[in-house]
Amino acid sequence: MSERPSAGGRRAAQRVADDIAPARPASNVDLFFTFNRLALQGFGGVLAVAQRELVERKGWLTRQQFVEMLALSQVLPGPNVVNLALMFGDRFFGLRGAFAALAGLMLVPLAIVVALTFAYGEFSRLAPVAGALRGMGAIAAGLVIATALKLMTALGSSQLGRPLAGAFATLTFVAIAWLRWPLVWVIAGLGSLAVAIAYRRMR
Repeated sequence: MSERPSAGGRRAAQRVADDIAPARPASNVDLFFTFNRLALQGFGGVLAVAQRELVERKGWLTRQQFVEMLALSQVLPGPNVVNLALMFGDRFFGLRGAFAALAGLMLVPLAIVVALTFAYGEFSRLAPVAGALRGMGAIAAGLVIATALKLMTALGSSQLGRPLAGAFATLTFVAIAWLRWPLVWVIAGLGSLAVAIAYRRMR
């Protein structure tokens, strides 16, 4: 008669299952065009589109993997989506994959932004243009909030657990939005404490 797995064993098995993505990029060309497509959709921010493309559409990452990669890209110097592209490309194809993902993310959008910069210099004083840009800001904020709500489900398999992860998220929001503490000190303080607790629980 087989024994039923314990609750801890079931949670461990679920974490392993959560870490296995169902698919992977076929080539560096596939990486390039995927990141090019998500970059061209990213009005006001690419992270929301990256989550939909890499996790939901392509299945190259699980939500847990995306959250972990996003967390690391947030604390490293430089734009977080650039860090994410470099880490993602390197994950599958090494240095060539990192450059393929970065080129897809930057090449065409860079040309578009340069062209729009000249146009903005000419038309930024027009009221319809200013109103359109403010509207884009509201949409970008909504995309970020929607992405955060989707990714909250991945906290269940975190070593911190949902209550403690929620507490750290609340403290981070209060420290940055209300107390106006410098981001570097918030990351160094709360980030280091969260890492230490997670590492202790993993042991």
